[in-house]
Amino acid sequence: MKTAFKYILACILVQTLFFSLSVKTSAQELHQVECDTYEFIQRDTALYLDVYKPAVPRADRAAIITLFGGGFAIGERNNRLQKETAQALVERGFTVISIDYRLGLKDSAMVASHKKLFKIPKLFKYCIDIAVEDCAAAVSWVCDNSEMLDIDPSRLILSGSSAGAITVLQLDYCRANSLKEASALPLGWKPAAVIPYSGGVMCRDRELKYATSPAPTMLMHGMKDKIVSYKSFGLPFTEKIHGGKKMDQAMNRQDIPHWFIKFDGIGHEVASWLPGSIDLLCVFVDLTLSGRITTLDAVMTDSNLNPSLWTNMSMLEMYGGRRRK
Repeated sequence: MKTAFKYILACILVQTLFFSLSVKTSAQELHQVECDTYEFIQRDTALYLDVYKPAVPRADRAAIITLFGGGFAIGERNNRLQKETAQALVERGFTVISIDYRLGLKDSAMVASHKKLFKIPKLFKYCIDIAVEDCAAAVSWVCDNSEMLDIDPSRLILSGSSAGAITVLQLDYCRANSLKEASALPLGWKPAAVIPYSGGVMCRDRELKYATSPAPTMLMHGMKDKIVSYKSFGLPFTEKIHGGKKMDQAMNRQDIPHWFIKFDGIGHEVASWLPGSIDLLCVFVDLTLSGRITTLDAVMTDSNLNPSLWTNMSMLEMYGGRRRK
């Protein structure tokens, strides 16, 4: 039991370390992307979103909401990866909206109350649920203000990395299954597409199921990912986070068209791949928005996406190493 608890803590630690390293850069390396900032809801504090406008918008006025990663512990809507993503997407004509969401693992009282092993899944569920609620509120605000933003709310795409990827997938799962966490969404609204980088869906069911069809989805996942597991992660008889492999199987069982891009020999590095995958993203979005229904299952390589210590080191090794220091 102690080993399992350490493994869960290790997952949180490594994901946090990965993204803290990914945002360290010099001021000269940051893209100077201009944006307008708006408050979209008040929780314990105000939550904001940044809107990046293209110089030459797409004719279809499509927009992409992006969510940062950081293990529900750290991260910011305007970190380096988010700015690089915005830069790459506005150059393709998309309006880009990077949003805040509450980070459940920053709630020390909540974390302290879930120290016992059997409560850990409830802590993860709490983190995911509040992030989903905030994402739904942001979507609602964007749809209500679509004329001001000059976007088409029916062509609103959701994307995220790691914890952000889990959030957008979970939001669409909740929407498709009429769950309360998605109740803030506009009535009848559905994402034009969902594009997660190293994400998954949490549910208690042994098999992941959709009551109604999810949005067109392009799943991307490293086959060695142990941070957001490529397959499933969780304790017996509790909610599990089903990663890219299990989501692909679930959609295949229900004959749901989707793209599944997997990377052999790569782990959680896929979570930071969005700025380097714009061509692929645009192909998927253009096909989807044109009404073409496509399915793709592919193993992909990219010379800019290479194995690193995050692929080769186990969670327990990393956790133990940090403790020894």
